[in-house]
Amino acid sequence: MRIHPVILSGGSGTRLWPRSRKVRPKPFLPLLGTRTLFEESLARVEDTTRYARPIVVAGDAHVPLIEEQACGGVDIIVEPSAKNTAPAIALAAARLPREAVMLVCPSDHHIADVEAFGRGVMQAAALAQDGRLVAFGITPTAPETGYGYIRQGGPLGEGHEVASFVEKPDLERAQAYLDSGDYVWNGGIFAFRAGDYLDELGKHRPAMAEAVAAAVRDGSIQDGRFHPDAAAFDAIEGDSIDYAVMERTTRAAVVAADMGWSDIGSWSALAEARRCDAQGNSADGAELVDCRNVLVESDGKRVSAIGLTDVVIVVDGDEVLVTTREGAQKVGKLHGAANQ
Repeated sequence: MRIHPVILSGGSGTRLWPRSRKVRPKPFLPLLGTRTLFEESLARVEDTTRYARPIVVAGDAHVPLIEEQACGGVDIIVEPSAKNTAPAIALAAARLPREAVMLVCPSDHHIADVEAFGRGVMQAAALAQDGRLVAFGITPTAPETGYGYIRQGGPLGEGHEVASFVEKPDLERAQAYLDSGDYVWNGGIFAFRAGDYLDELGKHRPAMAEAVAAAVRDGSIQDGRFHPDAAAFDAIEGDSIDYAVMERTTRAAVVAADMGWSDIGSWSALAEARRCDAQGNSADGAELVDCRNVLVESDGKRVSAIGLTDVVIVVDGDEVLVTTREGAQKVGKLHGAANQ
């Protein structure tokens, strides 16, 4: 069995503005080392004995970046419009044999322990072959309030049944989840057979399933890329895989993995994923005096700072961002982030 990676490349990464912009958003930036997050996603599934040729689902604006960084090593499905993850995944599922095991991954996550990721994939694939729709649960390391959670139920192979999906909690509930040991973060990575996903989508969101089927049936291949029929796809009321399928199905399972995962969802998350000095600073090319937990990201201009704690400074072209680590979650609300 070879697993079919499906990499979702959507969104604009506004919370990493001003580095992440519409012309080159977060997945296509080298934020942790020399490779971009998208290139990291491809590298994790490059073993051709285990993985089939990846499928990338993306909007038209991202296609040139995908082709530049994938160097022809992927198949591309071009979404006519952004409709969230449930229909995007369905497009790929409809293009695969029903028995194909899909591994659905975002294009902009960081995973430090690739071997642990691989073990989780094989555990999830085994459950998928038994007809389960599997979510990857990330072993929590802190009472995070920015992630959704999954409560694990009874044991199931090398994973667990899903007892419930839980929305982002407040700090008190997040601490209770952490203390209980029954909860994992929802990592946004999934595995299932293509036919099982389409069946569950048809059961719970029949109009979406029918529209996707029509979009694929009436689609066409242009310049080596598959273009679903725009009229059929544009009629879809978009939704996430979590709301459309995973929270509704009775076949959900979860595999917990401790793999150094981060969604790099903010400058604060990026600071935590990077190697820091003894004072918690990550500031290559910057001069810091009496600073703690400071991240400096500059496109070349030298930054000097004195006496700062828990601060993020980003310089990119003609834009400068200064925020506290806590305030970094709100960067996407800035006018510049929304319009660049």
